[in-house]
Amino acid sequence: MLKTRKARCLAAVLGGLFCSTSWATVFLMPEDGSAVVGDDQQIKSVYKDTLLDIARRYSLGYEEIIRANPGTDMWIPGDGKEVMLPGRRILPPGPREGIVVNLPEHRLYYYPKPKKNEKPVVITFPVSIGKMDWHTPLGQTRVIAKIKNPAWYPPESIRKEHEANGDPIPKVVKAGPDNPLGDYAMRLAVGDGSYMIHGTNNPMAVGMAITHGCIRMYPEDVAALFPQIPVGTKVWLVNEPVKTAYVDGQLYLEVHPPVDAQGQTTEPNMELLSQLLDKALGDSTAAIHWDYAREELQAANGIPAIVGIEATPDAPPAAPDPAAPTTPGQAPASSPSAATGSAAPAPNAAAPAMAPAAPPPTAAADGNPPGQPVAR
Repeated sequence: MLKTRKARCLAAVLGGLFCSTSWATVFLMPEDGSAVVGDDQQIKSVYKDTLLDIARRYSLGYEEIIRANPGTDMWIPGDGKEVMLPGRRILPPGPREGIVVNLPEHRLYYYPKPKKNEKPVVITFPVSIGKMDWHTPLGQTRVIAKIKNPAWYPPESIRKEHEANGDPIPKVVKAGPDNPLGDYAMRLAVGDGSYMIHGTNNPMAVGMAITHGCIRMYPEDVAALFPQIPVGTKVWLVNEPVKTAYVDGQLYLEVHPPVDAQGQTTEPNMELLSQLLDKALGDSTAAIHWDYAREELQAANGIPAIVGIEATPDAPPAAPDPAAPTTPGQAPASSPSAATGSAAPAPNAAAPAMAPAAPPPTAAADGNPPGQPVAR
């Protein structure tokens, strides 16, 4: 496993992939087919750090680092402050090829095709997605064009929005420091070509739901990814706020806020959670801590947590030590309730909360023709 290393440290393993100043997070794919990669870390900040500086340095996004460090001052965390770096991830379900963007997670996963004698890896980056009034589309698509130093042709709707806010913009924004597309853009087939994966001139906002539907990356990240992506690369845009995995007798749960409810508190959908845990377990039997699973569903902090452990009829799992401390990714110290088969819902499960994934759109954002106006 390789984690958050500068590209010069990755070249020997990846045959020169990402030979730039990118701090891409690269993981060797688990040989056992597991969906869990990486580890969480703790570092101490220095006096000049902001949380956003740390996030960019360690390939994390805005909301990702804020949720992992509740109560920490974003601008002045303080000298010697313990900062949690959430690096353990459950890979999104679905194909392990091309690009996968999980919108609730605000994260892009790239699965390069391994060359001869290379082990498969996954490279992941934080991204910004569409804000509530400008949803990023869902479904399978592909890269149809790559543009270096792109000009931006803002749709009329976006120009009116800027004008209403006292910030008028021209019909064409040429390449340069004022261009919100940054230095590199990859046009997607979805929405008649009006959606892109691109850079930004506002890197502090990477990891937020802030765009007009496009997918934004840190400038150094898109510069590293751009030359590796051929036209025609498949792209999956998915909505998976809840991810589960069963690895080495431990049942993991990772929850992100649903993209259709940014900032809203909703009751957890324990019935849906039970179905996902049951799918992760397969034919295995586990003891599941349902109270903790409910807490993780409500917190939606994006950090994988162990909510169940393997149980067998002849050797039931021992109850955790009540005096043991609770740490991120570890169930609290109270006895889990045993499931007799796979996962089973707790009694009196609460009402549904997660929004279902919407179908891919059939028209471009703002109805713009391909190659002209583009959401960002």
